[in-house]
Amino acid sequence: MMHRLTYFAYRLVEVICRMLPLTVVWHLGRGVGRVVCVLFPGYRRLARRNLEIAFGGSRSAQEIGWLTRDHFSTLTANMLSSLKISFMKEADVLARLETSGMAKVDVLLKEGGGLIYALCHMGNWEVLSQTNILGPGVKSASMYQALGNPYLNAHVLRRRSRSVCTLFDRRDGFQAPAGWLRAGNALGILVDQHAGDGGVWCPFFNRLASTTNLAALLSRRTGAPIVPLTVETVGPARWRLVLGEVLPGGRTGLDVDASTARMNQVLEAGIRRSPADWFWVHNRWKTPNPDFLLGKYKRGVTLLPNQAVENLQRFEILIRSSNWLGDACMAVPAVRAIRRGRPDARVTILTLAKLAGFWRAVPEVDEVLSIPEKAGIWGASQVIKKSGVFYDAAVLLPNSLRSALESWLARVPRIVGYQGHSRKWLVDQIIPKKKRITPTEHHVRHYLRIAWRLGADVEDPTLMDPLPVTRGSAPTTLAAGTLPGKVRIGICAGAEYGPAKRWPLDRFAEAIKQITSELDAEIVLFGARGETAMGEELSGLLDGRCENLVGKTDLQGLMTELRGCQLLLTNDTGTMHLAALLGTPVVAIFGSTEPAWTGPLGKGHTVIREHVECSPCFLRECAMDFRCMKAVTPEHVSGVVRRVMADVAGKA
Repeated sequence: MMHRLTYFAYRLVEVICRMLPLTVVWHLGRGVGRVVCVLFPGYRRLARRNLEIAFGGSRSAQEIGWLTRDHFSTLTANMLSSLKISFMKEADVLARLETSGMAKVDVLLKEGGGLIYALCHMGNWEVLSQTNILGPGVKSASMYQALGNPYLNAHVLRRRSRSVCTLFDRRDGFQAPAGWLRAGNALGILVDQHAGDGGVWCPFFNRLASTTNLAALLSRRTGAPIVPLTVETVGPARWRLVLGEVLPGGRTGLDVDASTARMNQVLEAGIRRSPADWFWVHNRWKTPNPDFLLGKYKRGVTLLPNQAVENLQRFEILIRSSNWLGDACMAVPAVRAIRRGRPDARVTILTLAKLAGFWRAVPEVDEVLSIPEKAGIWGASQVIKKSGVFYDAAVLLPNSLRSALESWLARVPRIVGYQGHSRKWLVDQIIPKKKRITPTEHHVRHYLRIAWRLGADVEDPTLMDPLPVTRGSAPTTLAAGTLPGKVRIGICAGAEYGPAKRWPLDRFAEAIKQITSELDAEIVLFGARGETAMGEELSGLLDGRCENLVGKTDLQGLMTELRGCQLLLTNDTGTMHLAALLGTPVVAIFGSTEPAWTGPLGKGHTVIREHVECSPCFLRECAMDFRCMKAVTPEHVSGVVRRVMADVAGKA
């Protein structure tokens, strides 16, 4: 029914336009366009966003707004004019046209080969199907893609069939168009639409866009050169056809991908001359679905020698961090994979203030947005908006409803994540969960699955590399407090999750005493601000023979201190994951949790675990007799630490 209504509305407008003079139709379209700009805010926002991509660096916001309104007026005027000219004589239409660069086409046609027009939706492009701009004796054709409305498609084909232009349906293949070109004829191909998964990713206004390579392919196979052509509006119901740089065909010219990229450059120059004429309400820089990272696309990214990666407009990705330090550490490989997934990617992390320092130490992160303490969902969304960046996609690492609402309220157009808690209606791209019937996998794979579903390479072993040492992050001997000849061993005896993850303090103390009885070691205690009492108790059990930093370091300070340790003895904590990510060897004691899921990542780490019948239970507090942790003896732990330290010394 909707197709029929659209068809009848189209025919009604067509009849009205047929009755009026062309100049009147054009001016009427200008007025209607102003109304359309107001009545369709979605299209207005799309057009403005596209204009910001193309001209945001050279025009003010006020100029962009004016150009948006002018575009709607010009577009509607040209669309209504195209309905009128289908009823006009060819000579009358030609009287409304002027050309620029036609002499170069005459030279090419005299050589006897075919000719490909690279066309774009610009100005009154329908004049190309209603006239023979090449003059008598030259046959012209164009390839078209069927409209979704069957009634409207059939009607438009009937109108175009009366013109001097032959039509080829893309669905019929390319044999007939190729034969047409080999016979020395001209063929027009629209090349300015988003080409989806099959296109070549190359710059268009310095932003990567999927571009059809059909014109370049036919040029390569037939030897026909490509001439980009634009239609500019030069006055009321008057247009100019401008032919751009000739791109040689056959094997003497550029390869297919490079020719496609060069074609984009020439068309871009034509659009810049008359920006209000191009079809800005088309989503030319559409975010691909589901793979908006470009590693899996067979044609990949093509840059010409005069196009540098650093000059590309960035594809802005907002990643919402988990709220726990351990989860954030385990998400680093996924963040790295996403960042490497396309050359124009720019990654911003949205995180609670307590983890901002951690993410700033990850080189693959370009910017960190910090959510202030006690800021609600609205406050977090305002942090995103006030950054002044238009984010193309938001990737949610937490499963919470809150994290989805933050990006949704900030109007991020593509939100990606697991279905999570009651947020299905907010997430545009839902990542399927792993089926539990398959073998257990580390939680890092939970995050990497997101990156993989977005098109990233998640099998690169360097994703698991430790964080590199940067200026200011490597401790000096003085800063670390280590005396020459001594080894520095860190102790993390707490666990914010709950007491079920904590090995008893008296056993920590006994193991440390056994270690220091055989090793010349300096002991330093680490822990969160809420664990200061625990730190004082353990320090007392050690008779003060340690450096107690529990609750006394911020995150950056903790990272510096951990880099200065030769080993960390710890429970299953965020500090454990942080040390592993920094490359510090870890000896981790597990009880209520599962090391196959959350153990330390990387090489050189050791997990101590005495498996009992009720583990892993994942409880915050033990409901029985704490047998999993009590089964771990100080002698066992101290022996493992001494062996690891011997291995570290042997590798030094």
